Amino acid sequence: MRYLPLAATAAALLCTSVLAQDSGVLMGADAFGGWKDDRPGVQRHITADDLEAPFVSESASNSAQPVPMPQGAMPDVPDGYKIEMVAIGLENPRVIRFAPNGDLFVALSEPGQVKVLRFEEGSTEPAIHTYIEGLNQPYGIAFYPADNPEWIYIAESDGLKRYPYKEGDLAAPEERDAAETLVEGIPAEHHWTRDIVFSADGSELYYSVGSGSNVGTDGTMEPTPEGGLDAWIADHPPGVAWGGEERRAAVLAFDPDGKNERYFATGLRNCSGMAVQPATGALWCVVNERDELGDNIPFDYATSVKEGGYYAWPWHYIGGNPDPRWEATPRDDLADQAIVPDVLFQAHSAPLNIAFNDSDAWGAELKGDAFVAMHGSWNRGTRTGYKVVRLDIDESGKATGMYEDFVTGFVLSDDDVWGRPVGIAFDKDGNLFFSEDGSGSIWKVSKE
Repeated sequence: MRYLPLAATAAALLCTSVLAQDSGVLMGADAFGGWKDDRPGVQRHITADDLEAPFVSESASNSAQPVPMPQGAMPDVPDGYKIEMVAIGLENPRVIRFAPNGDLFVALSEPGQVKVLRFEEGSTEPAIHTYIEGLNQPYGIAFYPADNPEWIYIAESDGLKRYPYKEGDLAAPEERDAAETLVEGIPAEHHWTRDIVFSADGSELYYSVGSGSNVGTDGTMEPTPEGGLDAWIADHPPGVAWGGEERRAAVLAFDPDGKNERYFATGLRNCSGMAVQPATGALWCVVNERDELGDNIPFDYATSVKEGGYYAWPWHYIGGNPDPRWEATPRDDLADQAIVPDVLFQAHSAPLNIAFNDSDAWGAELKGDAFVAMHGSWNRGTRTGYKVVRLDIDESGKATGMYEDFVTGFVLSDDDVWGRPVGIAFDKDGNLFFSEDGSGSIWKVSKE
């Protein structure tokens, strides 16, 4: 096992990786464990050099069918923190976002609803209101302008609408013509989770669209685009896919009124969650990478997103590594342009949302760090994910590549899982909230 230099003395005293959280950072193959290795404080640092060759292990089909949450079950958090359930019984809660006044908006994707949780002073549990229903797989939620919003934006799998909003609203306007359709015609099949955020200055709206396939070779793309590859390259930004994948596997940018659509970044197979980093103003994505290459390949990731950047899907992965399922890669010219992401996670962890801690409530050491909700694997023989992790961000706002288990304990056995984290957000007091759609619950983590 390899350790960071500061941990060398402690590492010499230990003989097993299960004690790694007390001695150092798990690196390389030592980081490729499963749910039994997870506990608050376990740290991992994976790099592109740790990639296995494709097909070293057989592709697994190991989907989790959540079981009821055991009576008295509590997730595990680090010493010095406490966790409490604030709601349960919600149907398929996904993205959560706080309004400036402290109301928590929750997208219930399967029933097509958005709920509002209001935390009244002195109450032991929030009052739950239905803000709107009848939507098509709602997911991302944003308020605009950020400090004193006049609009609430709700992303659906096939587009984006906004509704007039004033502080304290618990229901959308009854008049259906009050809704403005800003984006439409987005293909909704396969990856359907559409997140939205605004740039730090509010001048741009970002809308993430996942791919319509695993790797483009399964029916959505021909080997070359209609009209020829040279013409396509000349007319499109780097990395734009064609056929059924056009406007997909990308972050699209718009003006706040939905006009002036453009590609912000490409090659992002499924950017299920976005956030803007307060310290730098950079856009960040958490991305579910492709399946069926093996248990430990390729890595899922979190990354700052560069405008005009190409992040490798579908022809490459984790930099310029070619996907072998493209017998003749039509875009070999992009290999040197493929960006290696900032933080690499164990393959198939399924990160779904990200939030930055911009508060002093947890001390200077954790201020500026990012937290990611992982929904958990299906394409891995040994389960991984099913947790909330912390990404280490240095004082300059750059990720070190290390991530640490922060909330665990949702997996009961190789077969049984009761919780699957999805949405994540900080309230104005610096407390961490997250949703999980296994039991339909929302949790709060605070400093003791």
